Amino acid sequence: MNFPELIQTILIYALPVVFAITLHEAAHGYVAHKLGDNTAWMLGRVTLNPVPHIDPLGTIAVPALLYLASGGNFLFGYARPVPVRFGNLNHPKRDMIWVALAGPAINFAQALAWLLTFYLLKGFGVTEAYFLKMSLAGVMVNVSMFVFNLFPLPPLDGGRVLVGLLPWHAAVWLSKIEAYGMYIVLALVAFNKLDDIWMAPLMKWTVFALSLLLSPFEFLLNT
Repeated sequence: MNFPELIQTILIYALPVVFAITLHEAAHGYVAHKLGDNTAWMLGRVTLNPVPHIDPLGTIAVPALLYLASGGNFLFGYARPVPVRFGNLNHPKRDMIWVALAGPAINFAQALAWLLTFYLLKGFGVTEAYFLKMSLAGVMVNVSMFVFNLFPLPPLDGGRVLVGLLPWHAAVWLSKIEAYGMYIVLALVAFNKLDDIWMAPLMKWTVFALSLLLSPFEFLLNT
């Protein structure tokens, strides 16, 4: 990828990525606040300001290096996790499910909003490629975050949901994996297994679900 193409890609993806990670992390903190844990609230992490959620290494350096090294074919990164003390929640085992689901849920909602934006732009005859590509980038960024974070292994959101759903002894056993969970995920990513067993099939079905939900709007705009 040459330099002009790189700059164009950054400009297309910058806004969707910033919104995706900011609202994802803020949603965790907001739901935790509503359910009894004020840790993120007091630390100023329940905010639409993206700066507190950006990890210099995981949000900027790692994705940029991987993107450049792979010629634009591979991208992986992470934001600063919002601190949640699950013991402070009103009903810790149950409420951790809602706190964990808040992030992926807001990504699904954003993907829906970006797809609706794409349909509206097309419906009203907007042909500017930048806005159309940014709308589709918003869909894919948020679908990727939605599916990735639901992978059922702590410390990912899907793992925390599973801990909350499992019987006590099984939940304790699974929670012990959290210290090694991200290393397992990174190994699956590095060997392209996560894409095969999780990302590709679930992203396909998620995009299908989004299209199905917005099919009435698409029909009305095209008539």
